[in-house]
Amino acid sequence: MIKKLQICAFVIASVIFSQSLWANDNNSVNTIELLEQQLASNKGDVIYVDFWASWCIPCRQSFPWMNNLKAKYQADGLTIISVNLDHSRTLANEFLAEIPADFPVIFDPKGLIARKYKLKGMPSSFVVDRTGQIISVHVGFNQQKKIAYEEEIKTLLQL
Repeated sequence: MIKKLQICAFVIASVIFSQSLWANDNNSVNTIELLEQQLASNKGDVIYVDFWASWCIPCRQSFPWMNNLKAKYQADGLTIISVNLDHSRTLANEFLAEIPADFPVIFDPKGLIARKYKLKGMPSSFVVDRTGQIISVHVGFNQQKKIAYEEEIKTLLQL
């Protein structure tokens, strides 16, 4: 298990910090601004921001959970936003065809948002309270974390 985590951490660091791995895309879309616009337009909600990639095995488990979370708590003021870090949009689209997202996806092939938020692993997530403050940062996803993350979100929704 530790060996797998070490390999995963190496791959994540390589993807996030190596410019040569990002698609050579001349698109001038500023993904940081896209996320900031999403956060601003949903201020007043509790926001769960999820960072993912097609190669991330725990992400395959987190997507159905996030879809369920949205269905359960959207009426209470929960917004989910995801940020894809694949260098290839095709890889991300293949993932989404297999495991659809019922929430907005920002495609960040150059990892601008990942660098700004100093991600430490995949998947990573941020929980933002109704005032727009980041309350917590999560790395990883499993059954125990899923329960803890949902409890944290339910608590913030009640405030």
